Amino acid sequence: MKHIHCKVFGHDFFTSRQVTYHVKEYTCKHCKKQLTTNGNGSLIELTPKFKEINDVLERVHQKKNRIRIKSTPLNPDLLVFSH
Repeated sequence: MKHIHCKVFGHDFFTSRQVTYHVKEYTCKHCKKQLTTNGNGSLIELTPKFKEINDVLERVHQKKNRIRIKSTPLNPDLLVFSH
């Protein structure tokens, strides 16, 4: 019964998970179909392979952002010169 809405009106996707700034996972509100973005930026069905890839991407992205946060200078008013 829940698939009838999607067949008639189309899927109603919402962002269920933001893996990185550019990679997201989407889920249909009615039939719970899941999609993700691939390397080209187009939407594809979320398979176990892509789920694993997104998990690794998310871990790398979070680790990279934590390092950036830790490396911020203590006093932002100071000038920093680099060669």
